[in-house]
Amino acid sequence: MNNATALQGHPQDWALLFLRVTGSMLLLVVHGLPKVLNFQAELGLIEDPFGLGPYLTLGLAIFAEVLCPLLIIAGAFTRLATLPILAVLVVSLAVVHPEWSLGEGQFAWLLAIIFTTLLVAGPGTFALGKRLPWQ
Repeated sequence: MNNATALQGHPQDWALLFLRVTGSMLLLVVHGLPKVLNFQAELGLIEDPFGLGPYLTLGLAIFAEVLCPLLIIAGAFTRLATLPILAVLVVSLAVVHPEWSLGEGQFAWLLAIIFTTLLVAGPGTFALGKRLPWQ
């Protein structure tokens, strides 16, 4: 396949690239970066449903909301990187905020849809990790 053919790609590959980048950027900008930039303040705000302590809980949230989206954007370890994100979303919806209505939790549900789709579909052709066997 020459470079021109590779750049054309299938519509599904372009859709997966769009989904990877936009979904990850949304999570990164809305949740991840504020936690990093306001680390000390976030320590006092973070919910700790499992009693791990604020530092470990916030560290795990930052891992899921900063490092994992960056991996997904790059298309490296995409399926694996969706798992911590989905775990944070499940904990948020089922443990921390079980009282949320569908409307109140819609952002979390939409993120769950995006990252579950990437878990199932993988990164597509336009990914740095596309040659890895588990991609």
